[in-house]
This record gives sequence, C-alpha cells and structure tokens, in this order.
Amino acid sequence: MIKSTFEEALGQAWIKQNITNPTHDLVILRQVIPWQRIIERLISFYAPKRGRFGSALRTMIAILIVAKLRTLSDRQVVAQVKENRYIQYFCNVPDENLQTFLDSSTICTFRKRIGQEGATIIETEVFDHLRRCGLIKGDTSLIDSTVLNNNIIYPNDVQLIFKAFGKMVSFAKTNHLALWWDHKEVKKHWRAFGLNKKQDRVTYLLQFHLLFVPALEIFRQKVEALDASEKEKQKSQQLADLLLLLQMQTQEKLAGQTHIHNRIVSLDEVDARPIKRGKRFPVCEFGTTLQMSFNRQGFMVTTENLIGAVNDKILYPKTLEQFQKRMKNDPQTVVTDLGFRSKKNKRLTPACVTHLFMGKTEDVSPDQQDFCKSARSATEGFIAVAKNLRGFGCSLYRGLAGDRIWTLLCQTAYNLKKFLQLYNAEDIEEDTLVKLGLLG
Repeated sequence: MIKSTFEEALGQAWIKQNITNPTHDLVILRQVIPWQRIIERLISFYAPKRGRFGSALRTMIAILIVAKLRTLSDRQVVAQVKENRYIQYFCNVPDENLQTFLDSSTICTFRKRIGQEGATIIETEVFDHLRRCGLIKGDTSLIDSTVLNNNIIYPNDVQLIFKAFGKMVSFAKTNHLALWWDHKEVKKHWRAFGLNKKQDRVTYLLQFHLLFVPALEIFRQKVEALDASEKEKQKSQQLADLLLLLQMQTQEKLAGQTHIHNRIVSLDEVDARPIKRGKRFPVCEFGTTLQMSFNRQGFMVTTENLIGAVNDKILYPKTLEQFQKRMKNDPQTVVTDLGFRSKKNKRLTPACVTHLFMGKTEDVSPDQQDFCKSARSATEGFIAVAKNLRGFGCSLYRGLAGDRIWTLLCQTAYNLKKFLQLYNAEDIEEDTLVKLGLLG
C-alpha cells in the first residue's frame, strides 16, 4: 500500500530556522516539480489494500531526482539527506527518525518496482510541466546520437571465458553441486595468461576453449535437469543460452573472424556492444546507442536507447516524429550532422519544416547558414555537457532496461539543471515564472 497524497512534513518554524537561502537551487526546484501529479500516476505500482505502507512516494521521487542532480550513489544520497538541510527540505524528510528514515537498498527496490514505466512518468511530468508553462520552446530541433557506455572493463576474449567458468562455479555453489571440470587447471592457465607480457591471446584462447566446450555441455545438461523454482530455472537457462553464444563467438574468433555480428563483450551487461562513432578517441566504445534531440535552448527533448550501432539515417524520421509529438508543434528548423544525410530523409521531412540543415551549408539559404552552423556546434556542446556533467557518460544500471531507467532519470536532472541555468541568468519570461509558481 502507499499514500495517494503527501503532506508537508516540515513546519514553517523549521524552514525559517534551517532554510536561510530562498534562492538555493533545491528550494527553487522544490516549487517547480509537480509532485502530486507524479504521485497520482505512480500509485498504480502498489497494491491498494495489501501489505504495509511503503516509504512515502514524495520522498522516494525526490531522492531519485536529487541523486541524479548531484551525481550521487544510493548510499551517498541517503548520507546526504541525513547531513544536508536543503536536501532534507527538497525530499520532505522531517527530523524524526532522520538517521534511520531509509536504507539505501530501498531505493534500488523502488526503482525495480516502478521500472521503465515509472521512470518515464517522472521524466514526462517534469518535462511537460516546464513545456506547458512556456519555458521549453519547440521551434528548432537539434538531432544527434552518441554512446551510453556501460560499466564494464575493456573486453578480452580469454577473460570472458574465464568469467564464464566463474558463472558456472556460482551455479554449482547455489545448487550444491560438485564442479565437473578441473578448476585448478583453469586457474593455472589464467595465471599463465596474466604473466605473459606478450599476450599470445590466440594460443591461450584455444586452451581455454578446449576446457570450456565440454564443461559447457555438461552445464547445459545440469540446467535441463535442475530441480528448482521456475524463476531459478529461467535464470539458469538464460545463462546457458548466453554461454552457448559465447562458445560460438569464440569459435568464430579462432577461425580468424575479426568482425563478429552481435558480439558479446560482457557476461553481466549482455546488451552492451562495441560501437564505433568515427572519433579519434575513443576509437571504440562499449555500451548502447543513445539517440537524442534538443531544442535550441539546450533542453533535452527526446531520448531513445538502442542495442548496438544503429545507423543514424534509419533513426532520423522516428526521432523527428517523437520531437513533434513531445513538443505538440512542428519545428521550423531541423539541424543534424552528415550522418543523417540522405535523399530519403529529405523527402520524409515534413513540409512544415522550412529549414533543414544536414551538415552542409548549401542545405539552407544564406541568411540561415550562421544560425544552423551555430546550432550544430551547440548540439555537440549539449552532448558534451550531458556526458561529462549530467551522468550520460556511463550507465551504472544493468541491461537495456537499466540503461533506459538511467537515461530517463538523467534526462530529468539535465532539464532541471537547464531550467536553473536560465533562471539564474534571468532569462525566463515573467509570465512563465508566474505559471511555475516562482512569482506571485
């Protein structure tokens, strides 16, 4: 069960004593975020009349947002709530039981409960509120893509097989089974591989592969005969399927293949792929493709997470359509780089777009060229800020679903930060400030 409304947990006396800076970022954002609208949509993730009452939705939502605003881990954000009065105010946490108000594991449980759908609700409500108040303009669409890196070490074929043995060891321990291969022999080869400075990987890969093939065959038999719950059986079968793909991939590698389709680079991040973006550094990144669009102010309008290296030309029509749908109007100008350029995409661009810039100055009239080139440069800057300052550099959640949740929460924080940037620069119209509740 969960409460469908929230009450202010902090009295005026507490606020007067502890919140001495009324223009603090978190004080401003506390007024701007549509808490009740988000809560009303997240209630459906809880049983109406079963179980004990969960942690207050108002607090949990705020913790997710402030963690991304300050780039904090679950443990760090709980520690900050206990120490920082402004974060306590933002998260609506009273002094009573402050030191034990929440365990960091509860944040992870909450994210799993609401999943992608819940994260979408949070991001959508925040974005739509800013748009409805007239803050986010939709006259220009800036479209580009990048890589959302996963938290994995640089992939190594020998290391992947060694880790596969580790996965089977965990399976054996969980199900109280004796190991069906000589693990001492595996460790001996691993130590020899680590000490070999020349790293003759093909030789060591063959040695590991010869040990791995019979071990995997027996592992698959044990998974088929496993006496466990359906959930555990499904999890074990998924691991067996993954290790079979690794075996096939290793065979291709030993056969001299250099470009392996849908290559596995991690047994923990199974959706991560090697992606090259034509840059000098890094030459290759490991994660998922992140398709993005911005407006000219720098607000992040749409995001989409995709497995592998997806051609920008294919993504262009859908991204533009998502931008139009999100902004509730058609952009007058669309700006992309050469990666999106094609005759088909030019034909598919709606007639309402009066200026289409796809990386070449001759795409637009002379009076629009400076604007479009400036917008194209700004797109690179927006992405650089997103990756280096707003959490888009590396996803710490697992799988494509985890990457999507990470993206949505980071997008929420990114747009709130952009709002603060405009607010502090006094670059927001008075009418918009009134709608946001920041002016009487």
